[in-house]
Amino acid sequence: MSIQEFYSQFTTQILHTTWPEAVGVIFGMISVVLANRNHVALYPTGIISTIVFIYLMAKPSVGLYAEALLNLYYLVMSIYGWVLWYKKRDNEDAAISVNSRKDWMITAGIVVIGWVILYTTLSTFTDSDVPVWDAVVASTAWAGMWLLAKHKVENWILLNISNAIAIPLQIHKGIPFTACLTLFLFIVAIFGYIRWRKLYRLQHAAA
Repeated sequence: MSIQEFYSQFTTQILHTTWPEAVGVIFGMISVVLANRNHVALYPTGIISTIVFIYLMAKPSVGLYAEALLNLYYLVMSIYGWVLWYKKRDNEDAAISVNSRKDWMITAGIVVIGWVILYTTLSTFTDSDVPVWDAVVASTAWAGMWLLAKHKVENWILLNISNAIAIPLQIHKGIPFTACLTLFLFIVAIFGYIRWRKLYRLQHAAA
């Protein structure tokens, strides 16, 4: 895709953006910024975004059913994280922490098992031409959302593995507007990781 073709498709997507899609994107961006600041409002804004995208992706005219399933997972994990936040807000367990060996094992399990399930489903029941990479994007994002709900610093690593693979995949699929949004999320996640590492060190030093 040439630069001129990219620009033309990008502007066309902007002009044809529907209001539900705009709402989903805006609240999704707000949620990521709030997650960067470890603010509880990341959950309600994320919930609004995921509900919108479940609706959009599941529409027959769009037909991205795997994306709808991924957003359903985001919705469940957002609700779980919100409940966990208030349940442990007066407990030191609510503070930012890093992965233990057990956490890494669970993370790896989510990625591997999630990939196998998604790859098998995509390659067997859909006409996807990128089932391997599509499954990697989703399974690493699943693990990242679980770690975010647990307030683990490493959530940003898993989410950015997903973002890094999703960007060229989205360009390949001819959706550069979505790729630009993912690039924004990638950049925010880098700063999120740096900020959370700093907060973890400060909390650890205070303890």
